[in-house]
Order: sequence, then C-alpha cells, then structure tokens
Amino acid sequence: MSYLKFDKTLLTNLEESLPIEYLRTNKYGAYSSTTVTGCNTRKYHGLLVTPVPELDDENHVLLSSLDETVVQHGAEFNLGIHKYDGDNFAPRGHKYIRQFNCETISTNTYRVGGVILTRESLLVQNEPRVLIRYTLVEAHSETTLKLRPQLAFRSVNELTHRNNNVNYEYETVEQGVGMCLYPGYPTLYMQLSKECRYQSCPDWNIGVEYPREQVRGYGYKEDLFMPGYFEVQIKKGESIIFSAGLSAVKPAGLKGAFTREFNVRQHRDSFFNCLKISAQSNILTRHSKEYIIAGWPWFKIRARDTFIALPGSTLIIGSEKEFEQIMQPAVQALRRYMAEGLLDDTIQEIDEPDIPLWAMWTVQQYAKYVSLDKAKALYGEFVQDIIDYIIGDHAPELDLRPNGLVYSLGEDKAVTWMNATEFGHPITPRSGFIVEFNALWYNGLKFAIEMLQGDESDDAKARIERLSKWAKRYEEHFREVFTAPGGYLYDYVTETYADASVRPNQLFAIGLHYTPLDKPARKAALDMVTKELLTPKGIRSLTPNAGLYRPYYVGNATERNYAYHNGACWPWLLGIYTEAYLSVFTRSGVAFIMRRLMSYEEEMSRHCIGTLSEVFDGNPPFSGHGAQSLSINQAEVLRAIRIVNDYEPDADLRKSVKGVMPTAGSY
Repeated sequence: MSYLKFDKTLLTNLEESLPIEYLRTNKYGAYSSTTVTGCNTRKYHGLLVTPVPELDDENHVLLSSLDETVVQHGAEFNLGIHKYDGDNFAPRGHKYIRQFNCETISTNTYRVGGVILTRESLLVQNEPRVLIRYTLVEAHSETTLKLRPQLAFRSVNELTHRNNNVNYEYETVEQGVGMCLYPGYPTLYMQLSKECRYQSCPDWNIGVEYPREQVRGYGYKEDLFMPGYFEVQIKKGESIIFSAGLSAVKPAGLKGAFTREFNVRQHRDSFFNCLKISAQSNILTRHSKEYIIAGWPWFKIRARDTFIALPGSTLIIGSEKEFEQIMQPAVQALRRYMAEGLLDDTIQEIDEPDIPLWAMWTVQQYAKYVSLDKAKALYGEFVQDIIDYIIGDHAPELDLRPNGLVYSLGEDKAVTWMNATEFGHPITPRSGFIVEFNALWYNGLKFAIEMLQGDESDDAKARIERLSKWAKRYEEHFREVFTAPGGYLYDYVTETYADASVRPNQLFAIGLHYTPLDKPARKAALDMVTKELLTPKGIRSLTPNAGLYRPYYVGNATERNYAYHNGACWPWLLGIYTEAYLSVFTRSGVAFIMRRLMSYEEEMSRHCIGTLSEVFDGNPPFSGHGAQSLSINQAEVLRAIRIVNDYEPDADLRKSVKGVMPTAGSY
C-alpha cells in the first residue's frame, strides 16, 4: 500500500482535493508544483518554474500547465482543469482521475471510458527541465493524445494578461518547438519522444483564477498564452515523454533520461523519509556552491534560516560532507561581513545581529553529531573569531554590556526571527536584552571554552580564563534580568521595561546545551511554555492570554502579518522544545515527545504533500498556512526525532509510532 495515495473519492471532490498540493524542486533552484488534480490555485504554481538570472533573482513561471486531451473516434475528452469566475471549472478533467500517487514521483491515473492513461511527472535534478511520461495502459481502439501548453513567462510575484507584446514566432526543433514570449527570457523548448504534429494556433486562456491568492488579498486573475498543440498517436502499452526545458534535447534519449531520473528518486514511504526528502529538497546550487533556501515557493537564501536548518538537513540524516559544503560559503559570507561589513550577494540578511550566535550553535551541532576534534579543526578559529567580534565591540547591533549580557535595539527595525513588519516597522518590536540572543550568546561562549580545553599553551589558558570571567559575569546577572513572577522568563528587557508576554523564545535558555538555569528554574519556565504555548502542530508564538493574541493565520497581508508571531504556531520550535523537555524529564519524557511528533504525520497527506507548512493556526483545528515548505520546520522536526531516537525507546513504544521513528541506520 502506498504511503501517499489518493483515490477518486477525494480527487473528484474539488472542495477536498484543491487544497492538496505537491512540490518538486531541484538543485538548480527550479520547481514544479500544482494541486493533485492539476488545477493551479496559486500564482506560484506551474509545471516549470525556474530562476532567470539574466532578469532578476526571482523564480519565473514558464510552463504554467499542460492540458491533455484524449481523442477516440473523433470524440475529445479533456483532462485539464482551470478555475474561472463564479466557481466555474473547465474543462473539468478531474472527473476522469481515478488515482494520484506521490510516493516516488507524481502520478495521475485517468480513466475515460475504456481508456486508462497514466501521467507521471518529474523534475530533472540538475537543470530546469520537466519530463512527463504518458502511458496508455488500456485502450480498445485507436487513440490520439493532444497536448496544449499554457505559457506565462512572468515572475512568480506577478500575473500576466493578454497583450500585444507577446512573440508569436516559434523555432522548429526535432519533434518539437522552441518559444520565447518576451525579451530577456530564455527559449522554452517543448519536445516529444515520438514523431508528432505541432499545430500553431495562438490564443489566450482568459480569466484563469487562483483562489489561494484571492483569499490572501492579492491579485488572482490572469490570462495564459496558448501557442498551439501537439498531436501524437499512442498505442496500448506505449509510453511517450514530453520534455520542457531551456535547451533542446535529442528526443531519442528522452525515455532513457526519464528512467535514469526515476531510478535515483527516493521513496516517500514513511513520515521520516518524507521529512528527509523534503529537507534535502531545500538544498540548491548557486555559482558552484551549495546553499539552503529558506523555503518554497517564495523564500530566498537567508542567513538565519541557513544556520538553523543546516544540522537537521544534513547531519541528522548522515550527510556530513553536505554540511561542510553548505557551511563553507556561509562561513565565508559571515567572515567577510565581520571583517569588512560587506553583505553577501547570495546569502541574504547576513547582517542580522543574531547570525554569529546561530553560527556558533550550528558548529556545536557538528561537534555533537560528528566530533569535537573535527569541529575544532574545521571551525575552531571561526568560533573564536566570533567571540572576539562580539567581545571586541565590533558587532554593530549586538552590544556586550558589562553584566555579560548582549543588548540589541529592535524598536525601529526587526532584529530577531520574529521579523514581520508593517509600514517599515516591526509588528513585534523586541528590543534590549533579548532572551534567545542571550541564551545563544552564553551557549556559544561556553562552547568556545570547551573547544579550547586540552590546549596546554599559555595563550589558550589565558583565553579560557578571560572567557570564563565573561561567562561568570553572565551567570550572576541572567536570572536577575530575565526571571518573571511565576518562574518563566521575560521575552526581552530594557532599562525601563520587561516584556512579560509568554513567548517561546525562552526555550533556548532552557534547552541549549549550556544554560545558566538550574533544573528547578528550567522546569518552572518549561511548565509555563507547555501550558500556554504547546499545540499538536508546534509551539505558539504568543500565549492565548495576551491581548495581542491572533490564533488564525488568515485574511489579507496585514492581518496575516499581525498573526505571524502573535499566535501562529511554528513546527521548527519543536526542536528546542524537545531538548528543553528532555533536559528536565530525561527518559521519562520520551513518550510525551513522541506523541507530539506523531501529530505531524497526518500533515504528510495534507496541504503540500510530504512536507510541513510554514505555520499553523494557534487554535483548533490547527490548520496549516503560508508557504508550502519551510526549511527550518523539516530540519528541526528531524532533529527532534533524532534526539528522541538517541534515547533508544523500548520496542513496544517504537512499534506504536512505526514510520515516525527511523530504525537504526536510517540516518
């Protein structure tokens, strides 16, 4: 039985099937995404969406959809589907779908009378090319397949409309055509593996609607250009490949190319494997270097997300080499910023004040899952340089105060991961002594001392003594500054104000390897977080008892921005929550955390298949929203699984969560 399979009962019910999407990405940074019915519901959907660096740093929808028509005895049966005004759908091809299977590649099975046709789609790994294989499983008479491409040639952030600037001309290539609709764009080559007929009949598909954009308060109608159609005879048992890419190919090699790509695909046959594949899908190549994109479909490569997601996306699943490859440009970018104040062309937001703190945490995870000695050899100097950068008062927005705590100004500029803004100002203005900044600083300081242990040189001993004094000073003041009545921790503190909102950021002071809090203090703060913030889908960003609490991430952009960090819950925080919980309850807390992890498994067949949504509502039914996939979510849930798995739960407990907990060697 397939782990990710949907039958006709769901597929023919658009109310149930339209919210379910799939996403496939590749190392190039291209992706292919639509719903299980093939009806695009976002402006970000498309069969081939790719970067066009000659234009900008955005992704661009080239091939929006490919509408298939089965022809028998002169009768046409259209398998495509689009939404139009007034909840009208045409051609309503979803009624022919009998099954959608997404375990290996995206596969639709259609039945039209006596015809059974499968449609298998995959994205080539290292170039912007989509391959679609049509197989005629059953047919009792001569069958023709018509393929009508619908082109957009626009940024994912825009919409296109019928215009007179479109280039109607096309280039004839072997068993296909090449088209470039507008200047600056590359040519899109569309070819078939079998001799076919291309009929040019330019037209526009007017008024296609994207309901997901409509509910988000954005423009949601566009017109798609239809240049013509391909017509090909297909026999029972025969497979025909359609290719769309930025270069022409030899059609004779398409079947072999499809088979090679298929054979290296991993199987989404368990919760763990879904997360593992999803985490790996966030890794892409730019300028011959590897990076982690913050998420799909609209995020960029960002520094904070890179350092948070890196351990879970690589080390947790046994990819030590990939960690090092991704870490290399990240370290270079941060070093350049610390030394010269220069921003990076690829990794955005390298200048945020907590980036050096997260970088040290990332190295600490490498030391934990690989070895401390290797971490010293590769990143020891880097960690010490970060410490000197902060202690030496070189960090422009991270001020080390005499009490050993770090201070950042966030009133007018969002400086933390809670960075939603409105009219250029942070919605959650966290400023002063920020709790997770200070937790990460102390953890990094102690880790830097740990990395010096065993070095008997006078310089190392003197440095350990110096750093230990800073750590001691911190320990003397942390609880005095941050402890709130009731034992939990303030979110941030200034000279005149302490923010008493119960937020999840205190988890880092509880769960990091080095913490100034003793066990009773950790338990008191953890109990408050568990009581106020824990949900089945992650950790709330704000307690429901706060006046600012907005549990539902819905509405227009402004409404969603206000809910983003004031009620929406985040799966990625389960990583540090797991560490915090087990640091207090040790082995007795394993079953509790495993039950939390189990609640995510049902998400593998909801929203975007095989991954976790960006955020979830803070109140029941805890629905997923936002981006289709967020790198830190997959990475930190994977890390939580690894943390729990390292406790070696008993066989009966493991059996009860089969598919959630990987077996030994799965990493």
